[in-house]
Amino acid sequence: MAGLSPQISNLIIILGMMQVAKKIPFDDPSVLNMCRAAYVLSNVIILGITLYIKSVVDKKKDMTTLKYVEPAPMGSSEEGKLVTTTVHAYDNSQIKTMMRSQMMGVAMMAVMHFYFHYTNPLLIQSIIPLKGAFESNMAKIHLFGKPATGDLKRPFKAAPGLMSGLQSGAAQSDKKAVEAAEKAGRGGVKEE
Repeated sequence: MAGLSPQISNLIIILGMMQVAKKIPFDDPSVLNMCRAAYVLSNVIILGITLYIKSVVDKKKDMTTLKYVEPAPMGSSEEGKLVTTTVHAYDNSQIKTMMRSQMMGVAMMAVMHFYFHYTNPLLIQSIIPLKGAFESNMAKIHLFGKPATGDLKRPFKAAPGLMSGLQSGAAQSDKKAVEAAEKAGRGGVKEE
């Protein structure tokens, strides 16, 4: 699945795991506990990856200034806000976003599994978030050592998804947009 986009490979995994889940006897408590254990192990691995990336970011402590124009909220008549930060602070905010996203997924899965008694998503949610952790921009840069150029240039572009047409657009880091925001006096407070 190396040449496929992450969305297509996720769809293939979901469809495949749905077929596999039909053949798994979730009525057997030992099978159900093994699936729960796989889900917990997957989340522990993701947490380990995230904490390792955080330690690498903190060790590098890249204080290079990063300026970009954050897009205005959708439907707003306001202009984008200038954000001046450092690469270290930006990476830490991305790590917080990764952690928050993972915790929301665990909370949703807990409700689905323990309250609604859905068992099939345990399999899918053991694989897709783990795959996503390895495919994240932070992992590509800090875990696999890829240079932060092209698609990995900060600020990261939002990953295309089903709702991408409804979002307010990507952050602009080109010199023209940053200078225009500086002249207009929109934002510019340095985040530490």
